[in-house]
Amino acid sequence: MANHKSAEKRIRRNERRREINKARVSRIRTFLKRVELAIASGDQANARDALKAAQPEIHRGVTRGVMHKNTASRTLSRLSKRVKALA
Repeated sequence: MANHKSAEKRIRRNERRREINKARVSRIRTFLKRVELAIASGDQANARDALKAAQPEIHRGVTRGVMHKNTASRTLSRLSKRVKALA
């Protein structure tokens, strides 16, 4: 256990941040699943809309530090390639 007041505060802060980051990652995954489902259904218009909604969410995850920049770029690139292939 923590022996200093500052260490106790750091533990509390880390726990709060963990919960917030967990929620952010979960939200990003939900948006990605929507795109995946739209691609699986074969509806390009729906998939394009889902991807358009997911893009800012993924970039926000990069800004907030829950996702690496290259991971986000790779994910978006692969998804957009698959959406384009539906045509």
